[in-house]
Amino acid sequence: MARIRILVGSVFGGALLTARELRKDLEQNGHQVVVAEKPALDDITGNDDALLVCTSTTGQGELPETLLPFYLELRDKLPLQQGRPFGIIVLGDSSYGDTFCGAGDLMEEALAEIAGQKVGNTLRIDALETVNPEEVALPWAREWAASLHRD
Repeated sequence: MARIRILVGSVFGGALLTARELRKDLEQNGHQVVVAEKPALDDITGNDDALLVCTSTTGQGELPETLLPFYLELRDKLPLQQGRPFGIIVLGDSSYGDTFCGAGDLMEEALAEIAGQKVGNTLRIDALETVNPEEVALPWAREWAASLHRD
């Protein structure tokens, strides 16, 4: 089974609740999971866990304050993570148009820039369609975690 580190960006708690539910579910399926509620660069440089970003989007496609310092340090220091698997779950509101789920796009670009390897498609959860994001995220995360072993 996989070792997974969930990097959380949350404003009102939806992404954090989702990440905690994912941890419980993935652990029940035999994975080792750590949830980083306020990620720091050390959360990725001290291990080789698969990375799963679970973030909400704020304002006009921006990162939440709990994830922003990690993102800025990542972009500043660019610690090479050659081939490290990562996935993205992003919560947003489609009424924002072009900036819908923009935080996920920012994190995907940053992780690709340090040579991470994206696994699967980004899961975009629209608050206008989904009241409980964890219900949509759980089956996606199970499939994502299972796909880590298919390479």
